[in-house]
Amino acid sequence: MRGFVLAPNFLRETPSNEVVMAVSKGDRAPGFKLPSRKPGEVVDVGADIGKDKVVLLFFPLAFSPTCTTEMCTIRDSWKQWEGLGAKVYGISVDSPFVTEKFRAQEKIPFPILSDFNRDVTRSYGVLYEDLLGMKGVSKRAAFVIGRDGKVSYAWVSEDAGKEPDYDEVRQAVREAA
Repeated sequence: MRGFVLAPNFLRETPSNEVVMAVSKGDRAPGFKLPSRKPGEVVDVGADIGKDKVVLLFFPLAFSPTCTTEMCTIRDSWKQWEGLGAKVYGISVDSPFVTEKFRAQEKIPFPILSDFNRDVTRSYGVLYEDLLGMKGVSKRAAFVIGRDGKVSYAWVSEDAGKEPDYDEVRQAVREAA
């Protein structure tokens, strides 16, 4: 028997019995730990959830054109993001070696975390089963989590080439509890 994934506005069949629902506005945000610079060196994002405002930016693959543009757009307006008092994390399924190389090369001022095992991407409901023949990469998505631990903004794109509305995400951070 196959399961189904419930994501914004559609159900998608999965190869297992697992039912995965996308994290939505108002949901309690799942906490997690992921490697940052190398395997074994983890960042405990769960420790920030419920304490600080948190922005999660899922993206398909480091060094790809749109992903680079997205992370560098945040970098280039970093003073605005810092002024919001939120912790920002980029998340991709690339290995921690790749995410660290990407962060260093592009001079990204916030952690780029490796969800190599896809556990967090799956728990947030933003996993492509197949994107142009690549199995199991993150969808481009942005989540804002308030100090109350609840998702106050959730944006998930089915179009890997579409960037989030940065002004909208910043506004969501301002308005988050």
